[in-house]
Amino acid sequence: MLTIRSLGKTYDGHGRQVEALRDITFTVDAGEFVCVVGPSGCGKTTLLRCLGGLLRPTSSKVKVDGALVTGPPDGVAIVFQEYGRSLFPWLKVAENVELPLKAKRLGRAQRTELVDRALRAVGLPDARTAWPWQLSGGMQQRVAIARALAFQPRVLLMDEPFAAVDAQTRTQLQADLLKLWTLGRKTIIFVTHDIIEAIALGDRALVLSRQPTRIAAEHAIPIPRPRNVQDMLAVDGFAVIYQRIRAAIQ
Repeated sequence: MLTIRSLGKTYDGHGRQVEALRDITFTVDAGEFVCVVGPSGCGKTTLLRCLGGLLRPTSSKVKVDGALVTGPPDGVAIVFQEYGRSLFPWLKVAENVELPLKAKRLGRAQRTELVDRALRAVGLPDARTAWPWQLSGGMQQRVAIARALAFQPRVLLMDEPFAAVDAQTRTQLQADLLKLWTLGRKTIIFVTHDIIEAIALGDRALVLSRQPTRIAAEHAIPIPRPRNVQDMLAVDGFAVIYQRIRAAIQ
């Protein structure tokens, strides 16, 4: 579903160049859940935005389902960390979820059905008429995820989507995402700095180095599914894969 070949990104400014990404190469199969982990400031968000067509790479060949990415590709949705800035405060919940569907020129009845289905999937069927500011942080992030799901993407890019919520809400959102992924088998690239989260969610973990960022290691996560994120620390094999990823980051 995704093919990334020799992706590089260099920023120019103030008379100097900063090489953020260097020679990033990997593939992602359809329906695969891949987590990208690495130290803070290593370029995880830059990588994701290049994959989503929001940043122009300095050098690369990025393809989604065989099509070269030259801008935001069809069939790709992004969920950002800052849910408070990704929802429009002057639109109600259903209107926020519906907004990208209007670009598809779908009929009103079909848009309503997709919005209702997405809100039910994230556990917010009764929040259609609420304003974003009336919801908790976790509920706002659920709305952002519902908007992405309603768009019916082939690929879902998630940039530390649970980092800004409290620990209890984060655990619940992780469990909800696993359930949604199991039902729909979307192709997901999930950026996180949390090794435990990467092991709980992913089929595979890509570990990024410090800048200039390369892929330092790649680890399959052989823990059987379905997974209970609350019991992850006690699962056989968890400690071994945790130490391998941690060592690669360090």
